[in-house]
Amino acid sequence: MTPRLTSRMTIDALFRRVQAAGGFAAVLARGDEMAGAILLRCLERGVFRSLLERTAAIDGTYRWTPCGPQDVESESERQSYIQRRRDRDPDLWLIELDIPQAERFAAESAA
Repeated sequence: MTPRLTSRMTIDALFRRVQAAGGFAAVLARGDEMAGAILLRCLERGVFRSLLERTAAIDGTYRWTPCGPQDVESESERQSYIQRRRDRDPDLWLIELDIPQAERFAAESAA
Protein backbone atom coordinates (compact mmCIF):
# COMPACT_ATOMS: atom_id res chain seq x y z
CA MET A 1 0.00 0.00 0.00
CA THR A 2 1.30 3.44 -0.95
CA PRO A 3 1.75 5.81 2.00
CA ARG A 4 -0.53 8.83 1.86
CA LEU A 5 0.22 12.41 2.76
CA THR A 6 -1.69 13.82 5.69
CA SER A 7 -4.24 16.52 4.98
CA ARG A 8 -1.90 19.12 6.47
CA MET A 9 1.04 18.04 4.31
CA THR A 10 -1.15 18.11 1.19
CA ILE A 11 -2.30 21.63 2.03
CA ASP A 12 1.23 22.84 2.83
CA ALA A 13 2.55 21.49 -0.49
CA LEU A 14 -0.32 23.11 -2.38
CA PHE A 15 0.33 26.44 -0.62
CA ARG A 16 4.03 26.38 -1.53
CA ARG A 17 3.28 25.66 -5.19
CA VAL A 18 0.59 28.35 -5.47
CA GLN A 19 2.69 30.98 -3.70
CA ALA A 20 5.79 30.12 -5.76
CA ALA A 21 3.70 30.78 -8.89
CA GLY A 22 2.65 34.21 -7.58
CA GLY A 23 -0.80 33.22 -6.32
CA PHE A 24 -2.49 33.55 -2.95
CA ALA A 25 -3.55 30.70 -0.65
CA ALA A 26 -5.30 30.90 2.72
CA VAL A 27 -6.81 28.59 5.30
CA LEU A 28 -10.40 29.77 5.87
CA ALA A 29 -11.23 26.92 8.29
CA ARG A 30 -8.90 24.40 9.91
CA GLY A 31 -9.70 20.71 9.94
CA ASP A 32 -8.09 17.53 11.20
CA GLU A 33 -4.33 17.59 10.58
CA MET A 34 -4.12 13.90 9.65
CA ALA A 35 -7.20 12.94 7.67
CA GLY A 36 -9.59 15.88 7.42
CA ALA A 37 -11.54 16.33 4.21
CA ILE A 38 -10.41 19.31 2.11
CA LEU A 39 -12.58 21.79 0.19
CA LEU A 40 -10.92 24.26 -2.17
CA ARG A 41 -12.55 27.56 -3.00
CA CYS A 42 -10.87 28.48 -6.30
CA LEU A 43 -10.72 32.10 -7.39
CA GLU A 44 -9.03 34.01 -10.16
CA ARG A 45 -8.29 37.65 -9.31
CA GLY A 46 -10.95 37.53 -6.61
CA VAL A 47 -13.64 36.08 -8.88
CA PHE A 48 -15.08 32.68 -7.92
CA ARG A 49 -14.30 29.88 -10.38
CA SER A 50 -15.07 26.57 -8.65
CA LEU A 51 -15.50 24.64 -5.44
CA LEU A 52 -13.57 21.34 -5.31
CA GLU A 53 -13.36 18.52 -2.79
CA ARG A 54 -10.54 16.01 -2.43
CA THR A 55 -12.08 12.57 -2.87
CA ALA A 56 -10.54 9.11 -2.71
CA ALA A 57 -10.52 7.02 -5.87
CA ILE A 58 -10.99 3.27 -5.85
CA ASP A 59 -7.26 2.76 -6.57
CA GLY A 60 -6.30 4.60 -3.37
CA THR A 61 -5.28 7.85 -5.02
CA TYR A 62 -7.02 11.20 -4.59
CA ARG A 63 -8.65 13.49 -7.11
CA TRP A 64 -10.33 16.89 -6.93
CA THR A 65 -14.04 16.69 -7.67
CA PRO A 66 -16.41 19.64 -8.24
CA CYS A 67 -18.89 19.92 -5.38
CA GLY A 68 -21.63 22.21 -4.12
CA PRO A 69 -23.21 24.99 -6.14
CA GLN A 70 -20.96 26.00 -9.02
CA ASP A 71 -23.12 28.94 -10.15
CA VAL A 72 -20.86 32.00 -10.32
CA GLU A 73 -23.72 34.30 -9.24
CA SER A 74 -24.67 32.25 -6.17
CA GLU A 75 -22.24 33.20 -3.38
CA SER A 76 -24.93 32.84 -0.70
CA GLU A 77 -25.72 29.29 -1.87
CA ARG A 78 -22.02 28.39 -1.80
CA GLN A 79 -21.63 29.81 1.70
CA SER A 80 -24.69 27.89 2.85
CA TYR A 81 -23.30 24.67 1.35
CA ILE A 82 -19.92 25.21 3.03
CA GLN A 83 -21.55 25.94 6.38
CA ARG A 84 -23.69 22.77 6.16
CA ARG A 85 -20.57 20.74 5.35
CA ARG A 86 -18.66 22.26 8.29
CA ASP A 87 -21.62 21.62 10.61
CA ARG A 88 -21.66 17.93 9.59
CA ASP A 89 -17.87 17.54 9.53
CA PRO A 90 -15.91 19.77 11.92
CA ASP A 91 -12.69 18.12 10.66
CA LEU A 92 -13.19 19.67 7.21
CA TRP A 93 -10.55 22.09 5.90
CA LEU A 94 -11.66 25.08 3.81
CA ILE A 95 -8.86 26.45 1.66
CA GLU A 96 -8.96 29.43 -0.70
CA LEU A 97 -6.70 29.61 -3.74
CA ASP A 98 -6.54 32.76 -5.84
CA ILE A 99 -4.48 32.02 -8.93
CA PRO A 100 -5.20 31.48 -12.62
CA GLN A 101 -6.06 27.83 -13.26
CA ALA A 102 -6.31 26.93 -9.56
CA GLU A 103 -7.87 23.62 -10.58
CA ARG A 104 -4.62 22.69 -12.33
CA PHE A 105 -2.59 23.34 -9.19
CA ALA A 106 -5.00 21.20 -7.22
CA ALA A 107 -4.90 18.36 -9.76
CA GLU A 108 -1.12 18.32 -9.71
CA SER A 109 -1.11 17.91 -5.92
CA ALA A 110 -3.88 15.32 -5.66
CA ALA A 111 -1.67 12.32 -4.90
